[in-house]
Amino acid sequence: MKYCVLVAYVPDTASIIKIGGAGNRIDEGGIKWIISPYDEFALEEAIRLKEARGGEVTVITYGPDRGSTGLRECLARGADRAVHVMGGEATFGDAFAIARVLAAAVQKAGPFDLILCGIKGVGSDQSLVGAMVAELLDVPHVSGVVKLEVGEGSLTAQRDVEGGTEVFTAPLPCLVAAHKGLNEPRYPSLKGIMAAKKIPIETWKPADLGLDEAALGGAEATSRWLKLELPAAKAGGTILNGEEDPAGAARELARLLRHEAKAI
Repeated sequence: MKYCVLVAYVPDTASIIKIGGAGNRIDEGGIKWIISPYDEFALEEAIRLKEARGGEVTVITYGPDRGSTGLRECLARGADRAVHVMGGEATFGDAFAIARVLAAAVQKAGPFDLILCGIKGVGSDQSLVGAMVAELLDVPHVSGVVKLEVGEGSLTAQRDVEGGTEVFTAPLPCLVAAHKGLNEPRYPSLKGIMAAKKIPIETWKPADLGLDEAALGGAEATSRWLKLELPAAKAGGTILNGEEDPAGAARELARLLRHEAKAI
């Protein structure tokens, strides 16, 4: 079987985010970049399926030069092939434009039996890219998957919902968007890191896919980031000392909750 994993290379979720000078982008100075955590679940699942059933894992990313570092890490973890579609600045923040590029890359690199990605990219994709890629490829998709079983020509996927679980079956090829809990991603091994250095990364441009990136980010754009604002700074907390007067502290807490927090 042939598996395709779509990965995004995003700021570390522990990074301190600052707004850049233009006001509609983050300040990338000092940012550590990582594979999107949800895409890690997708990659791990593809590698496990390859190990159990055989096949090949291809990883595809769309973005600037730094994306190659993320692809190298994917190869070190066990992927077999990597494709880097260079670009992304013109289409930043437009989930549909990103999906069009990725769908075209999947078509060029494929065909694939199973396409996997994270439920969201922890970036600018608005949790829409996976579903959009599936629609553009005209294949079924299941989002938020926490358990996956792949059979001959079909799959069974489970996702959590409020109060229970949902179980879906779908024919292959299919796109699966992974959620936390699907697996525990592995770390790259030293052997994998050394082997990954010898695997060439295929580099494409949107034009190689028959797409005009300038048009995708211009006349054909469906959304643009106009302005970013940081959340308002939080006020300091209130500490109630209840050791000497527990009843008084309880009364004060009730007063604060009722009259200031408006919680009761």
